[in-house]
Amino acid sequence: MASNSPRLTVVHRQDCELCDEMLSELNALSRTLTLPPIDIVDVDSDPLLQRRHGLDVPVLLLDGSVVCRHRLDVAELRRLLRPGNVS
Repeated sequence: MASNSPRLTVVHRQDCELCDEMLSELNALSRTLTLPPIDIVDVDSDPLLQRRHGLDVPVLLLDGSVVCRHRLDVAELRRLLRPGNVS
């Protein structure tokens, strides 16, 4: 059964400037847009994540589906979070 509350996940890596930048941008965006809870997962902590995303980080996921990679796509995130788009 699907949950009614969406979740964001940032798949990141330690000492990754792009990862830090995405987290910072999400933090700033959360001041003007209500965001779902954000989980931060280290890609190197899980072999499956390493195979799936490898060096292709950061990755922003909404309920497990890719929203964007490398750079925060604010327009796409807003579109996906619009009522009716989130399951």
